[in-house]
Amino acid sequence: MTATYTWDIYSTLDGYGSYNSDGDWGGYWGKQGPEFLDYRFALYGEEQRMVFGARTYRESVQLLDLSTEPEALDPVNARLRNLPTTVISTTLEGPLAWPNATLVRGDAVDVVARLKEESDVPLRSHGSLSMNRALMAAGLVDHIQVTIFPVITGQTGTAPIFQGAADFDLELLKSRTLDGRTQELIFRPTLHS
Repeated sequence: MTATYTWDIYSTLDGYGSYNSDGDWGGYWGKQGPEFLDYRFALYGEEQRMVFGARTYRESVQLLDLSTEPEALDPVNARLRNLPTTVISTTLEGPLAWPNATLVRGDAVDVVARLKEESDVPLRSHGSLSMNRALMAAGLVDHIQVTIFPVITGQTGTAPIFQGAADFDLELLKSRTLDGRTQELIFRPTLHS
């Protein structure tokens, strides 16, 4: 059985995955609400394996300050931090400063293809933009889960999510509105021919 691989993305309406750190947005662009936080807490409570590229791993370690006791983190990030995680990198050295993390060296396409064949649980990657664009082009991404926050960051947006990606047709599998303003869309991507 092949494990399902979901690319999980937070985005602005104009397609940016993050913002300039000099800006005043704050986490989740300041638009997180109780329904969104409860939903993400439950989502990270499901059995799964996270997959990060080197850059997302480094940013997550910095953002979640692993010197902080887990109980000092918000419940969503504390739960995320404790999920089994595979970090794919050719530049990082172990041991990793992330609980339950395994460093795997190699090409992400090869590593994820192998993980999909061997894993007994679904795989989820949050962020890791360039890695996931390559995985999508290789046909390894089963679902794209985009959470669109109600902001436009034309002046402060960084990391355009799909910049440089191949062309894809998207089949909408599920949609929901959280807190009356944040949209979650789950698609099945197919390379456009």
